[in-house]
Amino acid sequence: MPPKVEKEHLNVVDIASSDDDGDAQTVARKQASSLGERQLRRNISSPEIPQSSGPITPPALPSGETLDSRSFWKAGNYVIGPTSKPALLEGALEHARVHPKFLHSNATSHKWAFGAIAELMDNAVDEIQHSATFIKVDKIDIKMDNSPGPALLFLDDGGGMDPVLLRKCMSLGYSSKKSNTTIGQYGNGFKTSTMRLGADVIVFSRSTRAGKATQSVGLLSYTFLRRTGQDDVIVPMIDFDISGHWAEPIIYSTHDDWSSNLKTILEWSPFSLKEDLLLQFDDIGPHGTKIIIYNLWLNDEGIYELAFDDDDEDIRLRDEALREATTKVLKKTVELQSHISYRLRYSLRAYASMLYLRKFNNFQIILRGKPVQQFNIADELQYPKVVTYKPQVAAGSKECSVETTIGFIKETPTNVSGFNVYHKNRLIR
Repeated sequence: MPPKVEKEHLNVVDIASSDDDGDAQTVARKQASSLGERQLRRNISSPEIPQSSGPITPPALPSGETLDSRSFWKAGNYVIGPTSKPALLEGALEHARVHPKFLHSNATSHKWAFGAIAELMDNAVDEIQHSATFIKVDKIDIKMDNSPGPALLFLDDGGGMDPVLLRKCMSLGYSSKKSNTTIGQYGNGFKTSTMRLGADVIVFSRSTRAGKATQSVGLLSYTFLRRTGQDDVIVPMIDFDISGHWAEPIIYSTHDDWSSNLKTILEWSPFSLKEDLLLQFDDIGPHGTKIIIYNLWLNDEGIYELAFDDDDEDIRLRDEALREATTKVLKKTVELQSHISYRLRYSLRAYASMLYLRKFNNFQIILRGKPVQQFNIADELQYPKVVTYKPQVAAGSKECSVETTIGFIKETPTNVSGFNVYHKNRLIR
């Protein structure tokens, strides 16, 4: 009887869904590892796994900040001090309060940082119906707490948001998207995605509605809420009417209230002067939205979770890029690691190239100044075959079917297999 031959292990790449609602604490435990293990992985070189060009220096933390407060999976573990609610005015109604800790726990639905970035890209793609032609994703340098640091920039030329829409965007659980073709539907994606990537986000938007041109600024700052001991989510916003020759403040209650919102934005954003704040509208044009996420989260070693220096045209997930490093790199392993099915785990450019099934006609994803070339995996198949899948449904339920294209990817390592699942043109698994 011939000896048994062990079957070769198939490498299946598991991409975390951006809407996965799994146990965040379990994920955190899986992602955590000892400092010694991470240092060992960082010192191992591989021809296909990107390595930093030099030693990585952890960013300086401001006074009163700890590593736990800057690491995403630990940022919700701060002590809540005593708070006092102001007395209600006569006839006023108490409202349901949303504690700032909810912003963090809500964002843990994104296990994977790239899933959060994809959600912000979706918002720009949904703006194609309002003539959007691009979404720019880039890294910029800012200065906070007297120390420089990187920030994520998202800029699109969609229809933008007027004061009402911006407030709905930055509130919890509201969505104005009614079309069956839009990706976001539930009004939660902006908060979960921005808070997953960094502690703070500032939004600039210009729009024209009913013949009135406006520009608005909104600040959602977990740092501000935590350091000032707030027990309710406060989002300072200011608006301007730009229909004339200059920006005229839009006052809803009193000028003091407007000035108080401006003061809070200047104190807790990267822009300490009103002039610098308003300069941020210069590259938006007549309509569009700019999002700047800062105080980006650190990993367990106190190093930024996102890597910007390994490739000037890409954004990398630092821990994912090093996760599979080994002391011996076989030729077959190198071949596997060079394939897009592996690279999309740590390369935003690779992931963005496959994020949308159908290629855009008049829209571009521009990552760090260079357009992303879309990659439709179905176009790369040899011997393609379309299989109709009809799941079994309960009695009385509406029958449905899904067409699945299967085949062999050209020039791929033989031990790569898997499925890409798209919903509304968007890769979800």
